[in-house]
Amino acid sequence: MNDLSPHSYQKIWKGAMILTLAGILTKILSAAYRVPFQNIVGDVGFYIYQQVYPFYGVAIILSTYGFPVVISKIIAEHPEEGREHAASKIRWVSFLFLSMLGFIFFFLLYLGAPSVAAFMGDMELAVLLKIVSFSFLLLPLVSVWRGSFQGLGEMTPTAVSQVSEQLFRVGTILLLAYFMVDAGFSLYEVGAGAIFGSVAGGFAAVLVLLIFYQKRKREQKQTAAPSKMLPSSKSIVKVLMLQGFTICISSLLLILFQMVDAFTIYAWLLEAGIDAQSAKELKGVYDRGQPLIQLGTVVATAFSLSLVPYIILSKDNEAEVNEKIGLSIRVSIGVGAGAAVGLAWLIKPVNRMLFANENGYDVLLVLGLSILFCSIALTGAAILQGLGNPYLPALFVGIGIGLKYCLNVLLIPSHSTLGAAISTLIAFTAVAVMMVLALKKRTGTSIFKRMPAIPLVVSVAVMSSILAIYLLLSNSIVGDSRTLATIQSILGVAIGGTVYLLLLIKNHFFTREELMLLPLGKRLAKLIR
Repeated sequence: MNDLSPHSYQKIWKGAMILTLAGILTKILSAAYRVPFQNIVGDVGFYIYQQVYPFYGVAIILSTYGFPVVISKIIAEHPEEGREHAASKIRWVSFLFLSMLGFIFFFLLYLGAPSVAAFMGDMELAVLLKIVSFSFLLLPLVSVWRGSFQGLGEMTPTAVSQVSEQLFRVGTILLLAYFMVDAGFSLYEVGAGAIFGSVAGGFAAVLVLLIFYQKRKREQKQTAAPSKMLPSSKSIVKVLMLQGFTICISSLLLILFQMVDAFTIYAWLLEAGIDAQSAKELKGVYDRGQPLIQLGTVVATAFSLSLVPYIILSKDNEAEVNEKIGLSIRVSIGVGAGAAVGLAWLIKPVNRMLFANENGYDVLLVLGLSILFCSIALTGAAILQGLGNPYLPALFVGIGIGLKYCLNVLLIPSHSTLGAAISTLIAFTAVAVMMVLALKKRTGTSIFKRMPAIPLVVSVAVMSSILAIYLLLSNSIVGDSRTLATIQSILGVAIGGTVYLLLLIKNHFFTREELMLLPLGKRLAKLIR
């Protein structure tokens, strides 16, 4: 990559930043809308939606982070002369293969919906599963267009389609939920409307990509020069099959953990003798943790993943790569630890602020601690993929899912949803440890060799002490008021976050040069004496 011209380097960097910003925005939207949605439908309504959501999540990850990345890679690796011509064949072969795959997923889920719902222990979910199956029919169009644009160096269509899809989806879900609840529809019917809103978001993405495609066709003044050597159809399908799933497996980490919970928590709560209504409420309260984990992880990985392009573009310089890898993991640990511990202290007021009461705060506290290990795991997976090892992260995530399932079966009957939260924390920790050990083996250097442990421990301890005093003084004033809990939460986040960040930087957890590589790095570097 070192022989890139300054113009090519700038283009790659700009494209990476566009996709990164779009990815962060869509993840924030994907997490944030769940809060007003839960407020509209309640814990049981939230349980219904969250039982089916992981299936939609799989479709969206495959069409955003899986197949488009592989298609773009196949196109980009083709010589520039004749690339447009080669892209045409790659598009058609990919479209035919993914259409077949999409129809297989659609029919399996549509026809198997009653069996899946029965396995989950709730037959009323069958209709929702049938609706969500239609999202797989959009997989070929969205994947091929996004991958084609990215492979030809145009990142804006993918970014705009991602944000448009999420905005349309979130708006449709919230509007339908509000009006359907107000009109007196059952919670399962409201859930079906919300799932329909999710599928409708996919149509918005297709429309946006179609507009960009038509615009590009009009702007092409001459026909593409024929390529001397086109990739064979067999090789395109092989790469799509082998790499398409493995690349997106790490992105599916959170979704697949939710899938395990969807199949085990409610069914095992019933098995433990809890009545259906109470089991649904318990699962709905447990699911409050999903947006908290997602938002916390987005904050932590937004900084650490911003360093991955540096790692990819510096592959030939081993010392520089090792340095950037160590910094990426250190950033995920530093930010992730602050987010996890800070949320643990503030979980009661945050729970009341977002969800109107403190139900299940102990479960959410444990789930919140997993932000740290989830951040490390996602950062490690992105680095390993950037270094050309997409299969290891997929293997580690697979092991983590197996561990999560076994622990759920073991802990839920005796510890209810707290057991599921503990299993999530343990499984995320296991995946994070495997990722870090794999990076150590790959680079030959210990990630923790340069880890300034004392500044980290001091920063966490001081933040914890200040938040403990703050809660002690403010709890008596807040009482049961949701408004005051909101003020208490926002002030607590501001106080804890500021103190933690200042101490981390002042105690040289990062050097000035390292800070300059991060988003807002110039401002943060001024804090170092």
